[in-house]
Amino acid sequence: MAGGGEAAALEFTPTWIVAAVCSLIVFLSLVAERCLHYLGKTLVKRNQKPLYEALLKVKEELMLLGFISLLLTVFQGMIQRTCIPAGWTKHMLPCQRLDEKAGEVSATKEHFVAAEILGLIGRRLLSEVGAGAEHCQKKGKAPLLSLEAIHLLHIFIFVLAITHVIFSVTTMLLGGAKIHQWKQWEDRIQKDDAGKGPKKVTHLQQFEFIRKRFKGIGKDSVIWSWLHSFGKQFYRSVSKSDYTTMRLGFIMTHCPGNPKFDFHRYMVRALEADFKKVVGIRWYLWVFVVIFLLLNVNGWHTYFWISFLPLLLLLAIGTKLEHVIAQLAHDVAEKHTAIEGDLVVKPSDEHFWFGRPRIVLYLIHFILFQNAFEIAFFFWILTTYGFNSCIMGQVGFIVPRLVIGAIIQLLCSYSTLPLYAIVTQMGSCYKKEVFNEHVQQGVLGWAQKVKMKKGLKGGARASKGSMNNADSAGTSVNIEMAKATAKEDSEIVGNSE
Repeated sequence: MAGGGEAAALEFTPTWIVAAVCSLIVFLSLVAERCLHYLGKTLVKRNQKPLYEALLKVKEELMLLGFISLLLTVFQGMIQRTCIPAGWTKHMLPCQRLDEKAGEVSATKEHFVAAEILGLIGRRLLSEVGAGAEHCQKKGKAPLLSLEAIHLLHIFIFVLAITHVIFSVTTMLLGGAKIHQWKQWEDRIQKDDAGKGPKKVTHLQQFEFIRKRFKGIGKDSVIWSWLHSFGKQFYRSVSKSDYTTMRLGFIMTHCPGNPKFDFHRYMVRALEADFKKVVGIRWYLWVFVVIFLLLNVNGWHTYFWISFLPLLLLLAIGTKLEHVIAQLAHDVAEKHTAIEGDLVVKPSDEHFWFGRPRIVLYLIHFILFQNAFEIAFFFWILTTYGFNSCIMGQVGFIVPRLVIGAIIQLLCSYSTLPLYAIVTQMGSCYKKEVFNEHVQQGVLGWAQKVKMKKGLKGGARASKGSMNNADSAGTSVNIEMAKATAKEDSEIVGNSE
């Protein structure tokens, strides 16, 4: 039987304690599950299907975390009893070993202060040794992972996933608030179009969109255009003239039969649909987690240098999106000196990296995840080992990481995300969110029938091709299909908007 100072085993623990703890855990779990359930019902009632799908994605991530937790709990005994040579544990350490530190000679006062801190941390890390460690010590080896390390790793994975979801939701809310301000531009355009007079010839330099975006022709103008695009993302990244011109270019290219098309509402629906992809943690992001943990070696300051990666990517994305707008203005200015009527730009995938606007979404996904990783790792170390931990690093490396994290969050929310929402609509294809839910179901049903017919007629090889065509029709409705169904669907789309 356990003594007074030792922890009691389950068979010697009072049943009322076991029942009370289990009741509390079950109660909190049911409250969380019911909250998510009623939130889902509310989103369905308000016809927020994309946000509801994002909520389902969050539930999937929670289920994955639960499975990871189960694996760590079930196999923690096996991991502890897995023994490795003691020499293997002396390489690539996040903190310098206590014995190595004691062997160094230094006459400075800072050395002794650091040695004292490292000693306290070393005793903290070595304070809990389980039965698995004793089992390996008898063989002259070391356990693969201690019980404390397994427990802390378990907590870190949970904190990382929750932080990523919170950061993604925060970015979506702040960016959505910025995009909502454009609604007044859409309402004003709809109102002005009703009483528009006859078309007149206008010189291109009289258009604000051309005057602010077109920097001339030549090598110097290209360099100046990129520099202007870099600076533009920090202040009024999207102006009213930008919105008006890109909106008209989208409508004239993809749905010319419906000039009253609510471009703002379509853009918000498309952004909500993309949000469900951003809130999840894909497999390649878990690979990055493993790589980051691997590179956390003492003296490398890996997390400090890695914190610059999402910032540089975010600045590159913002510059590229602003430059796409400048390219639209450049294409029009090169072909015309004056036009009759309104300024119409030509959307094209050629303006984007590798001709794929979706690449921007994947990069934003990585940026948000990497930023969440930095912040989650900081607070995890802070609450576990304290601010003076050797894993935390020096203050000169900690403060810049936190500042960079705040800059990334604000810049992505108020500039990059709104830019992504409108500029990526300037591709050659538009998304299925251009139709309301009723028409989307009809289009998806049509695509399914096409897939089945081509699969029956063409055999295995043709079946594979038809599936690709049908999938692309279901996820991004192309121009040719829109032209074929314009007469039948334009009135429905117009009424739905």
